[in-house]
Amino acid sequence: MTAIRGAYPVLITPMTDAQEIDWGGVKNNVNYFADQGVAGIVINGSTGEFVSLSKEEKFQMVETVLKEVNGRIPVIVGTAAETTKETIEYTKQAEAQGADCALIINSYYCKPKENEIYFHFKEISNAVNLPIMLYNNPFTSGVNMSTDLMLQIGKECERVTHIKESSGEITKVRDLARKGKGDFEVFCGAEELVMESYFVGATGWISVAGNIVPKLVTDMFNHFQNGELEEAWAINDRILPLCAFLEGSGKYVQIVKRAMELTGQAGGPSRHPRLGLSPEEDQKLKDILSSLAVATRV
Repeated sequence: MTAIRGAYPVLITPMTDAQEIDWGGVKNNVNYFADQGVAGIVINGSTGEFVSLSKEEKFQMVETVLKEVNGRIPVIVGTAAETTKETIEYTKQAEAQGADCALIINSYYCKPKENEIYFHFKEISNAVNLPIMLYNNPFTSGVNMSTDLMLQIGKECERVTHIKESSGEITKVRDLARKGKGDFEVFCGAEELVMESYFVGATGWISVAGNIVPKLVTDMFNHFQNGELEEAWAINDRILPLCAFLEGSGKYVQIVKRAMELTGQAGGPSRHPRLGLSPEEDQKLKDILSSLAVATRV
């Protein structure tokens, strides 16, 4: 099984002005990240607007990306859906196409109870052979899983090999990493708590900022792993304004898409009702990129 560790950019879904998927742009971006030396990539995640994509588009995204990657780097596929049946279907499709792991958040509309969340992941785990990364994000799903629930799922659901913790509660990262050791690994999902998460046992980061500064987030993880803490902290301090902007703006998808455009990659608009950046937000992004010495197109 491919080792899933390190900083993984969670990719956007580039689109044309007509808000249709730019498939050439998808391939361009995949090759760009592979060339940057990232540990791996995530597709069909929140940053990829998965809730705005049709089933057919999600399936085609998996097929296109896995074919373009061609085994060069691990690919994690977001396979979440509102129902257990759909989630299993999406996860089986990702498995059939050669994905390395499935990223799955709980149902995000029905606000399931903890026994329902356990049932959901147990059923998925029993139905597939693909490693699963459980995803806790109360800000998007409306449910903040307890540490005990995540530990239970990680211990009793065989296919759950990772947990992405995005609640912003560093104690959860700590307790999951310590108490779940040997059962699963923990990934940081909070852009402003990455170094802190590494220190308490996280072995990776599902990174929105990684779209914009892939080499920096990769170097930061590698420095930490090598015990080069001053170097890792120095990168953390450099990218923190970007991470704070992404976390606090409410427009992380639009920010990343615009940044990709500014750096010569494929971005484009988001699907409505998401609208683009205001002139003030656009200028703030340019200022941040300038401070990071990221080359941009005028």
